[in-house]
Amino acid sequence: MRKKIQYTLYSFIHDSRSVGIVLLCCTALSLIISNLSFGKGYHDFWEMEIPFFQAVHLPHSMLHFINDALMAVFFFLAGMEIKREMLVGELSSLKQAILPVIAAMSGVALPAIIFLLFNKGTDFQNGWAIPTATDIAFSLGIVALLGKKVPDSLRVFLTALAIIDDLIAILVIALFYGSQIEWLYFLGAIAAMVSLFFLNKMIKQKFQWLRLLFGVALWFCMYHSGIHATVAGVVFAFLLPRELLHVYEDKLHTFVNFVVIPIFVLANTSILLPSNFLGAFESTLSWGIIVGLFIGKPLGIVGVSLGLIKSKLAEMPHGANLRQFWGVGILAGIGFTMSIFVSSLAFNNADVQSTAKIAVIAGSFLSMIVGFIWLKFSCNKQ
Repeated sequence: MRKKIQYTLYSFIHDSRSVGIVLLCCTALSLIISNLSFGKGYHDFWEMEIPFFQAVHLPHSMLHFINDALMAVFFFLAGMEIKREMLVGELSSLKQAILPVIAAMSGVALPAIIFLLFNKGTDFQNGWAIPTATDIAFSLGIVALLGKKVPDSLRVFLTALAIIDDLIAILVIALFYGSQIEWLYFLGAIAAMVSLFFLNKMIKQKFQWLRLLFGVALWFCMYHSGIHATVAGVVFAFLLPRELLHVYEDKLHTFVNFVVIPIFVLANTSILLPSNFLGAFESTLSWGIIVGLFIGKPLGIVGVSLGLIKSKLAEMPHGANLRQFWGVGILAGIGFTMSIFVSSLAFNNADVQSTAKIAVIAGSFLSMIVGFIWLKFSCNKQ
């Protein structure tokens, strides 16, 4: 019996569909609990102050610790995936990289433009980056639900696209959602980077504890420097020797997918829905996000990709057709985790944050449902 339970758990964890299922369940659970009679207690739990963390100058509420510290681990994993793809994967040569790179850039630019068309000159314009993200775990999880019907080349394209999307999101966070630079801490972060660089040059795989110690120091200095602390995770990943990438990726995949991201979702979707819930959709903020994710993402990705393909600068993913390509473009509108994260950075007002998060969930679910149905029928017709 014990072996059967262990095998079932192992199979679930290693099933590519599982992450999407877990995130859907966490979102639904958090929204339901938040709006029950004891929902305020649930919300207050995530806002709870931790005196010890405050004493040692760390993020001192549960929510801030999750968003600033735990999410740095998520970005560390994302950074390793980006580096691996740049070294040996789909981004390792110009010919391979041109389609997902240009498509990702266009898939970021058009949603941002659409958002600003709705919100330029308003109090919401700082949220322009919210609809630009793609949730790699969710989008690939939906593709996995379709099994072998989806050409492998499309999975690879979507993976590369989402990884580049993550890299752009990281740059956006670093450049636009930090605060005033504290130069002493910034220099401390530079010193930690230089130390890691020479450590990795001299000692490839030994003294892991020392490498991790410098990584924590990098995060601490980055947190206090005014640059968002999660950027430290990506920098740390890029400074790792290539020989260690698979080691850390293997160790962190399960922890990030089934601990870090679910906790992040539970904490950040603790949203008290107003009695006039539909009133949230009267805001230009909501429509900028929803239209940006559901319309802007696929138009930006597919439109530019078709231009590259027709001009012979790139090729359609092998074995895929235009209908299937549109389906993947629609699924790229699942912003979810990253879009919710940017919502928490873009606005300080809790009500505005809640409106933005509701819109992200709505736009992501719309993209998920339509993208799944579209891709299912387009694959069946092949």
